[in-house]
Amino acid sequence: MMPIHPFEDSNGDTLHEECGVFGAIGAPDASTVTALGLHALQHRGQEAAGICSFDGAEFYSRRGLGHVAENFSTQEALAELPGTMAAGHVRYSTTGGSGLRNVQPLYAELAAGGFAVAHNGNFSNAQTLRDELVAKGAIFHSTSDTEVIIHLVATSRYPTTIDRLIDALRLVEGAYALIVLTPEGMIACRDPLGIRPLQMGKLGDSTVFASETVAFDVIGAEFVRQVQPGEIVRVDFDGNIDSLHPFGNRKARPCIFEHVYFSRPDSIFDGRSVYAARKAIGEQLAIESPVDADLVVPVPDSGVPAAIGYAQQSGVPFELGIIRSHYVGRTFIQPSDSARHSGVKRKHNANRHLVEGKRIVLIDDSIVRGTTSLKIVEMMREAGAKEVHFRVASPPTAHSCFYGVDTPERSKLLAARMEIEPMREFIKADSLAFVSIDGLYRAVGGATRDGKCPQFCDACFTGDYPTSLTDLEKRTSQEAQLSFPVHKVA
Repeated sequence: MMPIHPFEDSNGDTLHEECGVFGAIGAPDASTVTALGLHALQHRGQEAAGICSFDGAEFYSRRGLGHVAENFSTQEALAELPGTMAAGHVRYSTTGGSGLRNVQPLYAELAAGGFAVAHNGNFSNAQTLRDELVAKGAIFHSTSDTEVIIHLVATSRYPTTIDRLIDALRLVEGAYALIVLTPEGMIACRDPLGIRPLQMGKLGDSTVFASETVAFDVIGAEFVRQVQPGEIVRVDFDGNIDSLHPFGNRKARPCIFEHVYFSRPDSIFDGRSVYAARKAIGEQLAIESPVDADLVVPVPDSGVPAAIGYAQQSGVPFELGIIRSHYVGRTFIQPSDSARHSGVKRKHNANRHLVEGKRIVLIDDSIVRGTTSLKIVEMMREAGAKEVHFRVASPPTAHSCFYGVDTPERSKLLAARMEIEPMREFIKADSLAFVSIDGLYRAVGGATRDGKCPQFCDACFTGDYPTSLTDLEKRTSQEAQLSFPVHKVA
Protein backbone atom coordinates (compact mmCIF):
# COMPACT_ATOMS: atom_id res chain seq x y z
CA MET A 1 0.00 0.00 0.00
CA MET A 2 1.26 3.44 -0.89
CA PRO A 3 -0.14 6.97 -0.68
CA ILE A 4 -2.22 8.12 -3.60
CA HIS A 5 0.58 10.46 -4.74
CA PRO A 6 3.43 8.15 -5.78
CA PHE A 7 5.65 10.96 -7.03
CA GLU A 8 6.38 12.69 -3.75
CA ASP A 9 10.03 12.46 -2.81
CA SER A 10 11.17 11.19 0.56
CA ASN A 11 14.18 12.04 2.66
CA GLY A 12 15.77 8.63 2.95
CA ASP A 13 18.77 7.07 1.31
CA THR A 14 17.49 3.53 0.97
CA LEU A 15 14.82 1.59 -0.84
CA HIS A 16 12.21 1.66 1.85
CA GLU A 17 10.19 -1.31 2.93
CA GLU A 18 6.81 -1.82 1.37
CA CYS A 19 4.04 -3.04 3.66
CA GLY A 20 3.16 -6.37 5.19
CA VAL A 21 -0.21 -8.16 5.41
CA PHE A 22 -1.42 -11.09 7.48
CA GLY A 23 -4.76 -12.85 7.78
CA ALA A 24 -6.25 -15.73 9.77
CA ILE A 25 -9.65 -17.41 9.49
CA GLY A 26 -11.01 -20.27 11.58
CA ALA A 27 -8.77 -19.48 14.55
CA PRO A 28 -10.42 -19.06 17.98
CA ASP A 29 -7.95 -16.26 18.77
CA ALA A 30 -7.57 -14.83 15.27
CA SER A 31 -6.50 -11.35 16.39
CA THR A 32 -3.76 -12.76 18.64
CA VAL A 33 -2.46 -14.95 15.82
CA THR A 34 -2.55 -11.94 13.51
CA ALA A 35 -0.64 -9.73 15.96
CA LEU A 36 2.08 -12.38 16.26
CA GLY A 37 2.25 -12.68 12.50
CA LEU A 38 2.59 -8.92 12.16
CA HIS A 39 5.52 -8.97 14.61
CA ALA A 40 7.38 -11.18 12.14
CA LEU A 41 6.58 -8.75 9.32
CA GLN A 42 7.55 -5.61 11.26
CA HIS A 43 10.57 -5.03 8.98
CA ARG A 44 8.20 -4.39 6.06
CA GLY A 45 6.58 -1.36 7.68
CA GLN A 46 7.36 0.46 10.89
CA GLU A 47 5.16 3.55 10.80
CA ALA A 48 1.83 2.05 11.77
CA ALA A 49 -0.05 -1.18 12.38
CA GLY A 50 -3.69 -2.21 12.35
CA ILE A 51 -5.94 -5.24 12.83
CA CYS A 52 -9.58 -5.76 11.85
CA SER A 53 -11.57 -8.76 13.12
CA PHE A 54 -15.03 -10.31 12.63
CA ASP A 55 -16.95 -12.40 15.18
CA GLY A 56 -19.75 -13.56 12.88
CA ALA A 57 -21.92 -10.53 13.58
CA GLU A 58 -19.76 -7.42 13.94
CA PHE A 59 -16.49 -6.06 12.58
CA TYR A 60 -13.95 -4.59 15.01
CA SER A 61 -10.95 -2.44 14.20
CA ARG A 62 -7.94 -1.13 16.07
CA ARG A 63 -5.25 0.91 14.32
CA GLY A 64 -2.35 2.94 15.61
CA LEU A 65 0.87 4.69 14.70
CA GLY A 66 4.10 2.97 15.67
CA HIS A 67 5.20 -0.63 15.93
CA VAL A 68 3.03 -3.69 16.44
CA ALA A 69 4.23 -4.03 20.04
CA GLU A 70 3.13 -0.49 20.80
CA ASN A 71 -0.42 -1.23 19.70
CA PHE A 72 -1.12 -4.95 20.23
CA SER A 73 1.01 -6.16 23.14
CA THR A 74 -1.69 -6.29 25.82
CA GLN A 75 -4.64 -8.59 26.42
CA GLU A 76 -6.85 -5.53 26.72
CA ALA A 77 -5.96 -4.38 23.20
CA LEU A 78 -6.54 -7.82 21.68
CA ALA A 79 -9.80 -8.23 23.61
CA GLU A 80 -11.15 -5.35 21.53
CA LEU A 81 -10.78 -7.60 18.46
CA PRO A 82 -12.92 -10.73 19.04
CA GLY A 83 -13.75 -13.33 16.44
CA THR A 84 -12.35 -16.21 14.44
CA MET A 85 -11.29 -14.07 11.47
CA ALA A 86 -8.82 -11.20 11.42
CA ALA A 87 -6.55 -9.33 9.03
CA GLY A 88 -3.60 -7.13 9.88
CA HIS A 89 -1.24 -4.68 8.23
CA VAL A 90 2.10 -3.06 8.96
CA ARG A 91 2.74 0.11 7.06
CA TYR A 92 5.41 2.33 5.65
CA SER A 93 4.44 5.45 3.70
CA THR A 94 6.13 8.28 1.83
CA THR A 95 6.26 11.88 3.04
CA GLY A 96 2.76 13.31 3.35
CA GLY A 97 1.15 9.88 3.47
CA SER A 98 1.38 9.17 7.18
CA GLY A 99 -1.46 9.70 9.62
CA LEU A 100 -4.09 7.55 11.28
CA ARG A 101 -6.61 7.93 8.46
CA ASN A 102 -4.28 5.96 6.15
CA VAL A 103 -3.53 3.14 8.58
CA GLN A 104 -4.91 -0.19 7.42
CA PRO A 105 -6.88 -2.37 7.23
CA LEU A 106 -9.38 0.09 5.80
CA TYR A 107 -13.02 -0.69 6.61
CA ALA A 108 -16.34 0.36 5.09
CA GLU A 109 -19.99 -0.63 5.34
CA LEU A 110 -21.14 -1.58 1.85
CA ALA A 111 -24.57 -2.62 0.63
CA ALA A 112 -23.62 -6.29 1.07
CA GLY A 113 -22.21 -5.72 4.57
CA GLY A 114 -18.84 -4.94 6.10
CA PHE A 115 -15.74 -4.90 3.92
CA ALA A 116 -12.19 -4.60 5.25
CA VAL A 117 -9.04 -4.66 3.13
CA ALA A 118 -5.30 -4.85 3.84
CA HIS A 119 -3.08 -4.07 0.85
CA ASN A 120 0.60 -4.45 0.04
CA GLY A 121 1.56 -2.85 -3.25
CA ASN A 122 0.64 0.16 -5.32
CA PHE A 123 -1.89 0.91 -8.06
CA SER A 124 -0.15 2.84 -10.81
CA ASN A 125 -3.47 4.30 -12.03
CA ALA A 126 -4.87 5.09 -8.59
CA GLN A 127 -4.99 8.86 -9.07
CA THR A 128 -6.78 8.50 -12.40
CA LEU A 129 -9.38 6.16 -10.90
CA ARG A 130 -9.75 8.38 -7.87
CA ASP A 131 -10.41 11.45 -10.02
CA GLU A 132 -13.08 9.54 -11.94
CA LEU A 133 -14.73 8.32 -8.73
CA VAL A 134 -14.70 11.78 -7.14
CA ALA A 135 -16.26 13.23 -10.29
CA LYS A 136 -19.10 10.74 -9.81
CA GLY A 137 -19.64 11.79 -6.20
CA ALA A 138 -17.37 9.48 -4.22
CA ILE A 139 -16.09 10.86 -0.93
CA PHE A 140 -12.62 9.69 0.11
CA HIS A 141 -11.51 9.62 3.74
CA SER A 142 -7.84 8.84 3.14
CA THR A 143 -5.06 9.61 0.68
CA SER A 144 -4.30 5.91 0.25
CA ASP A 145 -4.68 4.17 -3.10
CA THR A 146 -6.21 1.24 -1.19
CA GLU A 147 -9.43 3.18 -0.68
CA VAL A 148 -9.90 3.17 -4.45
CA ILE A 149 -10.63 -0.57 -4.22
CA ILE A 150 -13.38 0.00 -1.67
CA HIS A 151 -15.12 2.55 -3.89
CA LEU A 152 -14.78 0.39 -6.99
CA VAL A 153 -16.31 -2.56 -5.14
CA ALA A 154 -19.08 -0.36 -3.75
CA THR A 155 -20.05 0.98 -7.17
CA SER A 156 -19.78 -2.28 -9.11
CA ARG A 157 -23.08 -3.55 -10.52
CA TYR A 158 -22.30 -7.22 -9.99
CA PRO A 159 -24.50 -9.01 -7.41
CA THR A 160 -21.92 -10.83 -5.25
CA THR A 161 -18.97 -9.48 -3.27
CA ILE A 162 -16.46 -11.72 -5.03
CA ASP A 163 -17.68 -10.62 -8.46
CA ARG A 164 -17.60 -7.00 -7.37
CA LEU A 165 -14.01 -7.42 -6.21
CA ILE A 166 -12.99 -9.08 -9.48
CA ASP A 167 -14.71 -6.27 -11.37
CA ALA A 168 -12.74 -3.72 -9.32
CA LEU A 169 -9.43 -5.50 -9.82
CA ARG A 170 -9.94 -5.54 -13.60
CA LEU A 171 -9.83 -1.74 -13.49
CA VAL A 172 -6.60 -1.34 -11.53
CA GLU A 173 -3.06 -1.62 -12.83
CA GLY A 174 0.11 -2.16 -10.87
CA ALA A 175 0.89 -4.48 -7.99
CA TYR A 176 -1.09 -5.81 -5.08
CA ALA A 177 -1.43 -8.51 -2.48
CA LEU A 178 -4.80 -8.13 -0.77
CA ILE A 179 -6.47 -9.71 2.22
CA VAL A 180 -10.18 -8.91 2.38
CA LEU A 181 -12.66 -9.61 5.16
CA THR A 182 -16.37 -9.98 4.35
CA PRO A 183 -19.32 -11.46 6.28
CA GLU A 184 -18.94 -14.60 4.13
CA GLY A 185 -15.26 -15.15 4.93
CA MET A 186 -11.78 -14.16 3.81
CA ILE A 187 -10.51 -13.39 0.31
CA ALA A 188 -6.79 -13.33 -0.51
CA CYS A 189 -5.53 -12.29 -3.93
CA ARG A 190 -2.37 -11.39 -5.77
CA ASP A 191 -1.82 -9.25 -8.87
CA PRO A 192 -1.68 -11.09 -12.23
CA LEU A 193 2.11 -10.72 -12.49
CA GLY A 194 2.74 -11.73 -8.89
CA ILE A 195 4.85 -8.62 -8.29
CA ARG A 196 3.94 -8.51 -4.61
CA PRO A 197 4.30 -11.68 -2.53
CA LEU A 198 1.56 -13.57 -0.69
CA GLN A 199 1.84 -16.95 1.04
CA MET A 200 -0.77 -19.41 2.37
CA GLY A 201 -0.44 -21.68 5.39
CA LYS A 202 -2.33 -23.84 7.88
CA LEU A 203 -2.46 -23.49 11.66
CA GLY A 204 -4.43 -26.46 12.92
CA ASP A 205 -7.84 -26.12 11.30
CA SER A 206 -7.37 -22.44 10.47
CA THR A 207 -6.08 -20.94 7.23
CA VAL A 208 -3.52 -18.16 7.35
CA PHE A 209 -2.04 -15.79 4.77
CA ALA A 210 1.07 -13.63 5.04
CA SER A 211 3.45 -11.56 2.95
CA GLU A 212 6.32 -13.81 4.02
CA THR A 213 6.72 -17.38 5.22
CA VAL A 214 8.64 -16.24 8.30
CA ALA A 215 5.31 -15.18 9.80
CA PHE A 216 4.19 -18.83 9.71
CA ASP A 217 7.35 -19.89 11.54
CA VAL A 218 6.63 -17.43 14.34
CA ILE A 219 3.06 -18.63 14.93
CA GLY A 220 3.85 -22.31 14.40
CA ALA A 221 1.89 -22.63 11.16
CA GLU A 222 2.70 -24.92 8.25
CA PHE A 223 3.57 -23.32 4.93
CA VAL A 224 1.24 -24.72 2.26
CA ARG A 225 2.07 -22.76 -0.91
CA GLN A 226 2.30 -19.29 -2.34
CA VAL A 227 -0.83 -17.65 -3.68
CA GLN A 228 -0.33 -17.82 -7.43
CA PRO A 229 -0.06 -14.68 -9.56
CA GLY A 230 -3.58 -13.58 -10.50
CA GLU A 231 -5.17 -16.07 -8.11
CA ILE A 232 -8.07 -15.26 -5.81
CA VAL A 233 -8.46 -17.60 -2.83
CA ARG A 234 -11.73 -17.68 -0.89
CA VAL A 235 -12.00 -19.30 2.54
CA ASP A 236 -15.34 -19.59 4.34
CA PHE A 237 -16.00 -20.15 8.03
CA ASP A 238 -16.31 -23.91 7.54
CA GLY A 239 -12.77 -24.05 6.20
CA ASN A 240 -13.73 -24.58 2.58
CA ILE A 241 -11.14 -23.17 0.18
CA ASP A 242 -12.00 -22.06 -3.34
CA SER A 243 -9.44 -20.90 -5.92
CA LEU A 244 -10.29 -18.61 -8.85
CA HIS A 245 -8.14 -17.42 -11.75
CA PRO A 246 -10.24 -14.69 -13.40
CA PHE A 247 -7.39 -12.78 -15.07
CA GLY A 248 -6.02 -15.44 -17.42
CA ASN A 249 -2.50 -16.80 -17.38
CA ARG A 250 0.40 -14.41 -17.70
CA LYS A 251 4.09 -15.02 -17.12
CA ALA A 252 4.89 -14.13 -13.52
CA ARG A 253 7.29 -11.31 -12.73
CA PRO A 254 7.77 -11.23 -8.95
CA CYS A 255 9.81 -8.38 -7.48
CA ILE A 256 13.48 -9.35 -7.58
CA PHE A 257 14.27 -6.94 -4.75
CA GLU A 258 12.50 -9.28 -2.33
CA HIS A 259 15.60 -11.48 -2.75
CA VAL A 260 17.99 -8.54 -2.47
CA TYR A 261 16.60 -6.64 0.51
CA PHE A 262 12.94 -6.66 1.48
CA SER A 263 12.19 -10.15 2.72
CA ARG A 264 13.68 -11.41 5.95
CA PRO A 265 16.62 -13.77 5.31
CA ASP A 266 14.76 -16.63 7.03
CA SER A 267 11.83 -16.39 4.60
CA ILE A 268 11.21 -18.44 1.47
CA PHE A 269 10.36 -16.33 -1.56
CA ASP A 270 9.35 -17.70 -4.94
CA GLY A 271 10.46 -21.16 -3.85
CA ARG A 272 13.96 -20.21 -2.69
CA SER A 273 15.58 -19.39 0.65
CA VAL A 274 16.16 -15.64 0.78
CA TYR A 275 19.33 -16.19 2.81
CA ALA A 276 20.70 -18.65 0.25
CA ALA A 277 19.87 -16.24 -2.58
CA ARG A 278 21.68 -13.37 -0.89
CA LYS A 279 24.76 -15.49 -0.25
CA ALA A 280 24.70 -16.53 -3.91
CA ILE A 281 24.53 -12.86 -4.94
CA GLY A 282 27.65 -12.21 -2.87
CA GLU A 283 29.41 -15.16 -4.47
CA GLN A 284 28.52 -13.88 -7.92
CA LEU A 285 29.75 -10.41 -6.97
CA ALA A 286 33.10 -11.89 -5.91
CA ILE A 287 33.40 -13.73 -9.23
CA GLU A 288 32.57 -10.63 -11.26
CA SER A 289 34.43 -8.00 -9.21
CA PRO A 290 37.32 -9.44 -7.20
CA VAL A 291 39.78 -7.17 -5.40
CA ASP A 292 42.95 -7.65 -3.34
CA ALA A 293 41.88 -6.98 0.21
CA ASP A 294 42.35 -8.01 3.83
CA LEU A 295 38.76 -8.05 5.08
CA VAL A 296 35.21 -8.35 3.78
CA VAL A 297 32.96 -6.10 5.86
CA PRO A 298 29.15 -5.99 5.53
CA VAL A 299 27.09 -2.85 5.95
CA PRO A 300 24.73 -4.29 8.58
CA ASP A 301 22.28 -5.75 8.60
CA SER A 302 21.15 -6.16 5.00
CA GLY A 303 24.66 -6.62 3.61
CA VAL A 304 25.58 -9.55 5.86
CA PRO A 305 24.49 -12.61 3.81
CA ALA A 306 26.00 -11.22 0.59
CA ALA A 307 29.22 -10.41 2.44
CA ILE A 308 29.41 -13.99 3.74
CA GLY A 309 29.00 -15.25 0.17
CA TYR A 310 31.63 -12.83 -1.12
CA ALA A 311 34.09 -13.87 1.58
CA GLN A 312 33.58 -17.59 1.02
CA GLN A 313 33.97 -17.26 -2.74
CA SER A 314 36.99 -14.93 -2.61
CA GLY A 315 38.78 -16.44 0.36
CA VAL A 316 39.07 -12.99 1.99
CA PRO A 317 38.15 -13.17 5.71
CA PHE A 318 34.69 -11.97 6.78
CA GLU A 319 34.66 -9.62 9.77
CA LEU A 320 32.15 -7.32 11.45
CA GLY A 321 34.06 -4.14 10.77
CA ILE A 322 30.91 -2.09 11.32
CA ILE A 323 28.75 -2.50 14.40
CA ARG A 324 25.13 -1.49 14.17
CA SER A 325 23.11 -0.11 17.06
CA HIS A 326 19.56 -1.46 17.03
CA TYR A 327 18.34 1.15 19.50
CA VAL A 328 18.26 4.27 17.37
CA GLY A 329 15.61 5.66 15.04
CA ARG A 330 15.73 4.69 11.41
CA THR A 331 17.80 7.17 9.42
CA PHE A 332 15.30 7.60 6.59
CA ILE A 333 12.70 9.22 8.84
CA GLN A 334 14.99 12.10 9.79
CA PRO A 335 13.65 15.40 8.43
CA SER A 336 16.88 16.94 7.14
CA ASP A 337 20.19 16.04 5.55
CA SER A 338 22.17 17.05 8.65
CA ALA A 339 19.97 14.97 10.93
CA ARG A 340 20.12 12.05 8.54
CA HIS A 341 23.92 12.18 8.31
CA SER A 342 24.30 12.26 12.07
CA GLY A 343 21.86 9.36 12.13
CA VAL A 344 24.29 7.29 10.05
CA LYS A 345 26.92 7.55 12.78
CA ARG A 346 24.42 6.83 15.52
CA LYS A 347 23.27 3.75 13.65
CA HIS A 348 26.66 2.43 12.44
CA ASN A 349 30.06 2.63 14.10
CA ALA A 350 33.40 1.43 12.77
CA ASN A 351 35.13 -1.40 14.61
CA ARG A 352 38.45 0.45 14.62
CA HIS A 353 40.47 -2.43 16.10
CA LEU A 354 39.64 -4.55 13.04
CA VAL A 355 39.75 -2.08 10.17
CA GLU A 356 42.73 0.10 11.05
CA GLY A 357 45.47 -0.33 8.46
CA LYS A 358 43.41 -2.84 6.46
CA ARG A 359 42.21 -2.98 2.87
CA ILE A 360 38.44 -3.28 3.23
CA VAL A 361 35.76 -4.62 0.90
CA LEU A 362 32.45 -3.07 1.95
CA ILE A 363 29.33 -5.01 0.91
CA ASP A 364 25.93 -3.33 0.80
CA ASP A 365 22.62 -4.30 -0.80
CA SER A 366 22.15 -1.14 -2.88
CA ILE A 367 23.08 2.48 -3.45
CA VAL A 368 20.15 4.87 -3.74
CA ARG A 369 21.10 8.52 -3.29
CA GLY A 370 24.65 7.68 -2.28
CA THR A 371 24.83 9.90 0.78
CA THR A 372 24.78 7.01 3.25
CA SER A 373 27.41 5.13 1.23
CA LEU A 374 29.60 8.23 1.31
CA LYS A 375 29.30 8.52 5.08
CA ILE A 376 30.14 4.86 5.61
CA VAL A 377 33.22 5.09 3.39
CA GLU A 378 34.33 8.19 5.27
CA MET A 379 33.73 6.39 8.56
CA MET A 380 36.00 3.54 7.45
CA ARG A 381 38.74 5.98 6.48
CA GLU A 382 38.44 7.85 9.77
CA ALA A 383 38.87 4.50 11.52
CA GLY A 384 42.16 4.03 9.69
CA ALA A 385 41.21 1.78 6.77
CA LYS A 386 44.03 1.74 4.23
CA GLU A 387 41.74 1.14 1.24
CA VAL A 388 37.95 1.01 0.92
CA HIS A 389 36.46 -0.96 -1.98
CA PHE A 390 32.67 -0.79 -2.29
CA ARG A 391 30.75 -3.76 -3.71
CA VAL A 392 26.99 -3.70 -4.20
CA ALA A 393 24.78 -6.81 -4.16
CA SER A 394 22.40 -5.44 -6.81
CA PRO A 395 22.77 -3.61 -10.13
CA PRO A 396 22.66 0.21 -10.12
CA THR A 397 19.25 1.49 -9.01
CA ALA A 398 18.56 3.93 -11.83
CA HIS A 399 14.75 3.97 -11.96
CA SER A 400 11.93 4.64 -9.51
CA CYS A 401 9.51 1.93 -8.41
CA PHE A 402 5.76 2.43 -8.82
CA TYR A 403 4.69 -0.94 -7.43
CA GLY A 404 4.76 -0.41 -3.68
CA VAL A 405 8.40 0.30 -2.91
CA ASP A 406 9.09 3.84 -1.80
CA THR A 407 11.98 5.13 -3.89
CA PRO A 408 13.00 8.72 -4.54
CA GLU A 409 12.07 10.29 -7.83
CA ARG A 410 14.50 9.34 -10.56
CA SER A 411 16.39 12.63 -10.55
CA LYS A 412 17.48 11.88 -6.97
CA LEU A 413 18.85 8.41 -7.73
CA LEU A 414 22.64 8.48 -7.96
CA ALA A 415 22.78 5.85 -10.71
CA ALA A 416 20.31 7.85 -12.83
CA ARG A 417 22.66 10.83 -12.76
CA MET A 418 26.10 9.23 -12.94
CA GLU A 419 28.10 6.44 -14.51
CA ILE A 420 30.09 4.08 -12.26
CA GLU A 421 33.32 6.08 -12.09
CA PRO A 422 31.64 9.38 -11.10
CA MET A 423 29.63 7.40 -8.53
CA ARG A 424 32.87 6.01 -7.12
CA GLU A 425 34.27 9.52 -6.86
CA PHE A 426 31.08 10.72 -5.18
CA ILE A 427 31.21 8.10 -2.41
CA LYS A 428 35.03 8.46 -2.20
CA ALA A 429 35.76 4.74 -2.51
CA ASP A 430 38.95 3.30 -4.00
CA SER A 431 36.82 1.16 -6.29
CA LEU A 432 33.12 0.54 -6.89
CA ALA A 433 31.34 -2.36 -8.56
CA PHE A 434 27.80 -3.70 -8.76
CA VAL A 435 26.64 -7.22 -9.48
CA SER A 436 25.50 -7.49 -13.10
CA ILE A 437 21.82 -7.97 -13.93
CA ASP A 438 22.57 -11.42 -15.37
CA GLY A 439 24.65 -12.26 -12.32
CA LEU A 440 21.77 -11.29 -10.08
CA TYR A 441 19.39 -13.46 -12.10
CA ARG A 442 21.73 -16.43 -11.94
CA ALA A 443 22.06 -16.02 -8.19
CA VAL A 444 18.34 -15.88 -7.43
CA GLY A 445 16.86 -17.95 -10.23
CA GLY A 446 19.57 -20.03 -11.84
CA ALA A 447 19.21 -18.59 -15.37
CA THR A 448 20.28 -15.36 -17.02
CA ARG A 449 17.72 -12.68 -17.72
CA ASP A 450 15.30 -13.29 -20.58
CA GLY A 451 15.30 -9.91 -22.27
CA LYS A 452 12.09 -10.60 -24.17
CA CYS A 453 10.15 -11.72 -21.10
CA PRO A 454 12.11 -11.22 -17.86
CA GLN A 455 11.53 -13.72 -15.07
CA PHE A 456 11.28 -10.97 -12.44
CA CYS A 457 10.18 -7.38 -12.11
CA ASP A 458 13.52 -5.55 -12.23
CA ALA A 459 12.27 -2.12 -13.31
CA CYS A 460 14.29 -0.32 -10.63
CA PHE A 461 17.44 -1.57 -12.41
CA THR A 462 16.40 -1.74 -16.05
CA GLY A 463 13.47 0.67 -16.46
CA ASP A 464 11.49 -2.24 -17.96
CA TYR A 465 8.14 -1.71 -16.25
CA PRO A 466 5.84 -4.73 -16.63
CA THR A 467 2.59 -2.74 -16.52
CA SER A 468 1.26 0.57 -17.74
CA LEU A 469 1.99 3.62 -15.57
CA THR A 470 -1.10 5.68 -16.27
CA ASP A 471 -0.65 8.24 -13.51
CA LEU A 472 3.00 8.82 -14.39
CA GLU A 473 2.25 9.08 -18.11
CA LYS A 474 -0.55 11.56 -17.46
CA ARG A 475 1.65 13.63 -15.18
CA THR A 476 4.50 13.62 -17.71
CA SER A 477 2.08 14.67 -20.45
CA GLN A 478 0.73 17.52 -18.34
CA GLU A 479 4.23 18.73 -17.52
CA ALA A 480 5.14 18.62 -21.21
CA GLN A 481 2.11 20.75 -22.08
CA LEU A 482 3.09 23.29 -19.44
CA SER A 483 6.63 23.43 -20.77
CA PHE A 484 5.66 24.86 -24.19
CA PRO A 485 7.33 28.25 -24.69
CA VAL A 486 5.24 31.39 -24.66
CA HIS A 487 5.75 33.45 -27.80
CA LYS A 488 5.57 37.16 -27.25
CA VAL A 489 4.05 39.42 -29.88
CA ALA A 490 6.40 42.21 -30.88
